[in-house]
Amino acid sequence: MEDLTNILKTHLSKSKLDKKAEPTINRSNSGDSPSASEIPDIFFDHILVNFKLSRIEIMVLMFLYRKVWCRPNINKLHGISDLLSHESIYTSLSITRDELYHAIVKLENLNFIETIRAGQYFVRKYFTEELDKEYGQTYDNFL
Repeated sequence: MEDLTNILKTHLSKSKLDKKAEPTINRSNSGDSPSASEIPDIFFDHILVNFKLSRIEIMVLMFLYRKVWCRPNINKLHGISDLLSHESIYTSLSITRDELYHAIVKLENLNFIETIRAGQYFVRKYFTEELDKEYGQTYDNFL
């Protein structure tokens, strides 16, 4: 049986395996695990199946949902986002301004969100009024 020293001598480090080494991924959070958001399963089991949202509509809805329900937000009891810049939304989602506006209109028509004022949105916790009632979600009156 070989001893550990001989085994380590024959072992090549990743830096010596130039072409076989996996590419490194630069992470903005210095190697920590990626952040995670809690999204209700009802989104995957009911909303995606029954409402046939486009990719951009899903991206916008999840962006707004995370801003209201998954990040620190002083207006969470009301289900209202902080004031958001439209430019920062479409830039961070890599979509056009028109795509953002069309997605907002569609999400409003489905009653998933409501515009409080430009850049500030009411976002339902369980996506529809019926599901909010079913799961006992109420909001402080903000009107």
